[in-house]
Formats: sequence, structure tokens, C-alpha cells
Amino acid sequence: MKVEIITIGDELLIGQTIDTNSAWMGRELSNLGFALNRRTAVADAAEDIKSAIGEAFGRVDLVILTGGLGPTKDDITKKTLCELYGCGLRRDEHVLAHLSRLFEKRGRQLLEINKIQADLPELCETLTNEVGTAPGMWFDQNGKVLVSMPGVPNEMMHIMTERVFPRLKNRFSTGTILHRTLLTINIAESLLSNHLESFESALPDGFTLAYLPALNTVKLRLTSRSEGAEPDAQMDKLFHTLCELCREWMFAPEDVVPARYMARMFLENNLRFTLAESCTGGYIANQLLLEPGVSAICDGAQITYSNAVKMRELGVPESIFSTVGAVSEECARYMADGIRKKMGADVAISTTGIAGPGGATPEKPVGLIYIGVSTAQQTVVKKYKLFGTREQFMQRACNCAMQLTMQVLKGEAAMISDSI
Repeated sequence: MKVEIITIGDELLIGQTIDTNSAWMGRELSNLGFALNRRTAVADAAEDIKSAIGEAFGRVDLVILTGGLGPTKDDITKKTLCELYGCGLRRDEHVLAHLSRLFEKRGRQLLEINKIQADLPELCETLTNEVGTAPGMWFDQNGKVLVSMPGVPNEMMHIMTERVFPRLKNRFSTGTILHRTLLTINIAESLLSNHLESFESALPDGFTLAYLPALNTVKLRLTSRSEGAEPDAQMDKLFHTLCELCREWMFAPEDVVPARYMARMFLENNLRFTLAESCTGGYIANQLLLEPGVSAICDGAQITYSNAVKMRELGVPESIFSTVGAVSEECARYMADGIRKKMGADVAISTTGIAGPGGATPEKPVGLIYIGVSTAQQTVVKKYKLFGTREQFMQRACNCAMQLTMQVLKGEAAMISDSI
């Protein structure tokens, strides 16, 4: 069963707002067996909206809109849908009562402009929104279903989960779409594709393999599509084979952000961690600390840019800077050991390198970085040559650090080669 998503708003087209709604809906709809056929973004213009809906209904029977349901003049979706379906507006008293309670709870006055939120097209069914002001709308005409959602992400997710998904399962019959994803780090997409050529060529009918490259990561998504209601029995076997083929580079057998996955691993194993960051400026610590609960296993971390701070706070010998320099394997090793002992941690990560755009020398170019991981049993330092902007350098460095940490904890650090 195919579905299309249309997002409404000038702010999406000019890049002022990033469309996270479509990504969430696409993932959730796929889990229900719907195949996202197309995503379209249109301006806050009635003719553009109607044209996009008409074209979409020429291809599919289910269209989902987001955006344009606020009370201000630039929110024109309801008026446009009235024109499209040839109907007027009705005031939904249940929505109005909800607005009154909501504004009273928030200590705000319910103005006439806010009451407009309760005016809905006569031909739609109201999709109640308990967490916000704009209800959703369900149109079912001539075998075609159009669902209109507010653009505020948490409100959209609430209505879709509580109201729309149950209706869709009753309204449409779908096949089964299964996705299994694994994450690799530090292998190029082309090399991975070449390595998996035989596996991919031998996939049974209904199975496909997708490559999703990012910053020194590649996600491999194995997909099965079938018309039956039961999950495909071959998926587990094929995915296991895929994981074995990619074992050298696989970071996790799921679709995850590396730092969040590592933080959860620290939590599950009650491993106290810390960091001493130079060229990454606290970026890796920030990514790890986004995981709820990690404050219980991280007493702190340090940004140690200057040589003086490295010596004073981490015990890096002054001779390091006059011989091999701050950007070196030796310095990264002292940094990792020093911060681990200082913080009394089980695991410590260090970074020292040249993020650019300045500070490079012929011997030490922009993108050079040494990453260290220290435990009570061993300290491992790896040299990487990264590329991209300063921000991309930090993101790549974070992924490399997570991979190295994982390998050290698994006793497989020797498997990691220097990254390009």
C-alpha cells in the first residue's frame, strides 16, 4: 500500500525549518506495512497545495499533509481544503472546550483568533489533539483518504499514534515490510558494495539491500516486502549472514547513533567513563551525554587545548611537546591515561589533532587526529586522517572514537586499521 506525504510551509523550502516530520512518519508507516512513494514540500499557496494533492491522488489512495493549521493568516490549509472538497467550515464544540481548558491551565486568555482552531471543514472527521491546539483532520472521499496534521512535531506524533495509525490499519489492507539495519564505521560505500556483491546478487525475490552513507559511516538496510501478513521467515537468516560478512567494520546490528549506542553500553555494564578532548572541543562528551542517565557514570570530562593545560591537568610531560608534539600518539596516550586516573574512571577517551582550517604543517595536515582509549588493562591509540569541514571533522572523530572504544572493550582493537 503506497502513501505520499506533503509538507506545507515556506520555511521548509528556504531551509529555515528542517522537515523531521516526514522522516518520523515514513519510518512509522513503513513499520505498519505502508510504502512511502513520494515526499513533496510546497509553499503556503492555495493553488500549489491543491495541485500537489491532486497529483498525489493520481498515484496513491492515501495522502498525509503536515503544516498550515495555525490560527494566523499564513496558515491556509483548512481554507484550501474547504475549496478542494467544496465545503464550508463548522465549529467543533469539543475542540473549543479543549482549547478553553488548555488555555486556562496555561494561565492564558483564549482570544477570538485562538478559537479559529476549532473551525474545521464540514466534510472532515476531527482527530483530537490532547497535547496542543490544532486538531487533525480525516477526509475519506471517493475511495481516497487525506489526513491533515499540524506541523508541530510532538502534536503530529501524538495524533498519528493515537488517532491515525489505528484508523489506517482498519481502512487499508497492507502487505508486510520488514527492515533490518546494521551500522558500519570506517569503510567506504564502494568498498562495502564490492565486498557484498555476491550476497546482494543472491538475495531472494522481495529482498533488497540499501547503502546509506554518512560521515565515515554506512548503514546497510535489508528490506523484505511481501503481500502476506506474516513476517518473512528468511529475514533473520539473511541478516545474520550480512552481519557476519561485515563483522570487521560493523559497529552495531541496528540503526543507531554511535555515541548514543556506546553510552547505553556504558550504562548497561556500569562502566564509568571520562574524556580529555583537544581538537574535538568537548563534542564527543556532548554526544555521549545526550543519553539519559549517563550522568550517573560520568563525573566529568575536560577540554585541554593548550599544552600548559595538558601538562597541569593530565600530567603530559613537557618533553612530549618539544619532541613529538601535542598531535602525536604519545600525547594521546598520556592524555587518556591521565584523565582516567584523575577521574577514577573505567574508560577514558582522548583526542588530539588538527581540526582546521588553520594550524597545519606539511608533516601534520588538517584532518590528522590521534584517538586514545584507556582502561585499567590497556591503552590503545590510533591515528586517523579525516576530512571535511571543522564540524564534519568532529563528527567523524566522534564516530572513530566510538568504534575504537567498542573494539578496546571487546578486546579487538587490533582489528581497526588507520582511517582515511
